[in-house]
Amino acid sequence: MPPGPASRNASAHGTAGQDVASAYEQLVERFVAWAAGEEAIRAAAVIGSRARTDHPADEWADLDILVWSTDPAPYLVSRAWTTAMGEAWIAFEDARADPRVRELRVLFAGGLDVDFAFVDPAVSIQPGQGFADVAGVIFGRGVRVLLDRDGVVAGHLAAARPSVPPAPPDARAYDQAVSDFWYHAVWTAKHLRRGELWWAKSGCDGRLKELLHTVLEWDAAAQGRDHWFRGRYLEEWADPATVQGLRRAFAHYDEDDTWAALDVTMDLFSALVRGVSARLGLPYPAGAEARARELVREYESTRGLEPRPRAAAAPESTPQAPDRRSRSSSRSRSSEMPK
Repeated sequence: MPPGPASRNASAHGTAGQDVASAYEQLVERFVAWAAGEEAIRAAAVIGSRARTDHPADEWADLDILVWSTDPAPYLVSRAWTTAMGEAWIAFEDARADPRVRELRVLFAGGLDVDFAFVDPAVSIQPGQGFADVAGVIFGRGVRVLLDRDGVVAGHLAAARPSVPPAPPDARAYDQAVSDFWYHAVWTAKHLRRGELWWAKSGCDGRLKELLHTVLEWDAAAQGRDHWFRGRYLEEWADPATVQGLRRAFAHYDEDDTWAALDVTMDLFSALVRGVSARLGLPYPAGAEARARELVREYESTRGLEPRPRAAAAPESTPQAPDRRSRSSSRSRSSEMPK
């Protein structure tokens, strides 16, 4: 019997994954050949999904190469060297990276995505400089050495402490996160009330979600579950009820939807952090939550009750554009900040 559509799709998907893996391997080989002729490149290693066996790379994974260089600046100023690996379609320095690590992200032809992270070997091996202290985290899930002229990578591997679950938060860190959340819940509601949807969404789906993620990590660690950094594979290790609730916690670019998402986010955070509080024996500031929720309810309940300020009349010779707000008055919000 010939294979059905599902089998054919699975086979095609597997073949595509193998082709992508082969293309990345060829790129790595070209990188090693190029780096061997660069005196400033002292060591290099593949980290991330293409170096680990737990959650290994699939066809969508990028390639992370950590490069120890005594002079990384020229490789970031001029990107001509990337042609030794292939045709670069897009290249930029990721300014969001750790200041001790300078990252050049390159999209090569065919969609091959490579992150070249440059570190200074003289700095990275010094205790207290940050990189050496987190070597266990960087290498703990897998590393593949490509080049090691001076034993830099070997030294890191020998000195790296095994990756262990993070310690639970102390009372100060716990109070900081909880207070930060409820403060920004009110902050978000105020900006929604004013009609600043973009800014309010940055609070609801930005700041508040970051704090919810922090508490998800605490909850997982308190129950002995391994959680990945920056929310990777969150659906596997996070509290299942919270993961289900997240489906309703992110808003469309719409005021009504953002109010609803804010309510869901507050409920998820409250339920989760109270459980963490009980497990760690830390007092929960229920009064802070009650006051914050009261303000949010007040701001939401009074929206649309105050008229928007009328714009100054335009000269008669100047035709006025139609007021689009009048067509959505049911969703209009007062432009005044609550006092």
